[in-house]
Amino acid sequence: MAGSLAEVARRAGVSVATASRALNGSRHPVSDEIRERIALAAAEVGYAPSAIAQALVTRKSRIIGVIVGDIVDPYFAEITRGAEDVARRAGYLTIVCNTDRAPATELAYLRLLHDYRAEGVIFAGGGQVAAGAGSASAAQLSEGAQLSEAVESVRADGIRVVSLAARNFESMRVTVDDRAASYDITSYVCSLGHRRVCYVTGPPGLSTSAARLAGFQAAMADAGLSADEVHPGEFDFLSGQQVALRLVGRPLPDAVICANDESAIGVLTTLRQAGVDIPGEVSVAGLDDTRVSRFVDLTTVSVPMYERGAIAARHILDAGPSAAGDLVLPHRLVPRGTTARRRSSGSKRQRRETPLTAATEAR
Repeated sequence: MAGSLAEVARRAGVSVATASRALNGSRHPVSDEIRERIALAAAEVGYAPSAIAQALVTRKSRIIGVIVGDIVDPYFAEITRGAEDVARRAGYLTIVCNTDRAPATELAYLRLLHDYRAEGVIFAGGGQVAAGAGSASAAQLSEGAQLSEAVESVRADGIRVVSLAARNFESMRVTVDDRAASYDITSYVCSLGHRRVCYVTGPPGLSTSAARLAGFQAAMADAGLSADEVHPGEFDFLSGQQVALRLVGRPLPDAVICANDESAIGVLTTLRQAGVDIPGEVSVAGLDDTRVSRFVDLTTVSVPMYERGAIAARHILDAGPSAAGDLVLPHRLVPRGTTARRRSSGSKRQRRETPLTAATEAR
């Protein structure tokens, strides 16, 4: 059984207050000789100082908060892993906060982390956009404005804030060029001869969704093709599945590009279950290069997830002055087995009758 602080003080021949100051990192002067006696006594009785007490004395909680949009999304899992690995090696605790991409929940978690004296907060997801395709609602924008004010307040209190996507508040940013990444995957699909290309978006109102949609539209325009076949999605398997179910009941497109890998895997799995040859009849591509995309051989764009989390955590742990700024990391096209060159236009796709299409028609 571990000894008490009082026993440590008795063995070292000092007061309990002096033992506490020495063990908890207080700035109150304690001589090296006395510190050594106290440390030896603590080791002899198996005493470990309280992390809470240390935090109160040093004003260092050794806590980092990571605010994610969807805790089960592999994208956020990779980011969190990067941040947690860096934090753990430095003796810090990582608290992961799931928001379901709701600005009000982000705000609540930010305030809670402030109350817990977290030393830094990482916003892993994108913020709300005010205009354009898929813009946020008035309520979301109001909540976003409150969040911006709260971020300014916690930064003024010395808490470091890092965002990993475009946000409407000032902070250090470690991002990728989502528009360029989406442009590149779309250009690649078009280079395979595909002309009728569908796109599955991310959640409406999200900056990441807007940037990736803009990249798709720009690449299609540069290829001289229509970008009209845009389907709403939610960055998840289910929304990809729902889009695929709508597609199998009509003439199939040449290709489907999704705003992330999770929805692309939903499209891919559902089309294959309906008997569609991938990539013989339809090419499918995603964006992110999560681990699961490698298992299904999905063509995608690799964006640094683990690295962004790790860099963000290092910035929080850095003893130097905190500053706002942008660090944009590179992305990389990853062609795999779900895309192929378009077949000759002579072989017109026929509408197929499968249990999936029959179920779709029955709805």
